[in-house]
Amino acid sequence: MAELRRLTPDDWADFRDIRLRALADSPDAFGSTLTREESFTEDDWRRRLAGPVYVVDDPTPVSVGGIFDNAGRPHVWGMWTDPAHRGRGHARVILDALIPAGTGAQLDVNVTNGDARLVYERYGFVGTGEVEPLRPGSDMLIERMVLVG
Repeated sequence: MAELRRLTPDDWADFRDIRLRALADSPDAFGSTLTREESFTEDDWRRRLAGPVYVVDDPTPVSVGGIFDNAGRPHVWGMWTDPAHRGRGHARVILDALIPAGTGAQLDVNVTNGDARLVYERYGFVGTGEVEPLRPGSDMLIERMVLVG
């Protein structure tokens, strides 16, 4: 049975494993790269868990997402669900845990990732039309989406 779990710095190995799986599976969904994050040390992984990061275990981590403060506005990052576990509501469970009811948030989504965009739109996020490169030197674009609280 699937279970939501908030990660702590002591869960760094689980986070590393699911994050590297995410980057390998969906390299165009993230501002970082597999090559970059494969070189992270244990301390790097522990630091990344300073803010709220949740996983859905089924029975091991199959879905992940985090949130950080972006100039006073919650910003969702790192959302990913293992392809074999998509369509089960895991993203909604994680978003519910990350975003307190009645508050706003923002996130960025690759403009070509229609499946992710649909998940976010169903949750209540709307596109802003603000686009920028996925990462420096990339031809791919991400769009900012917002959830009004």
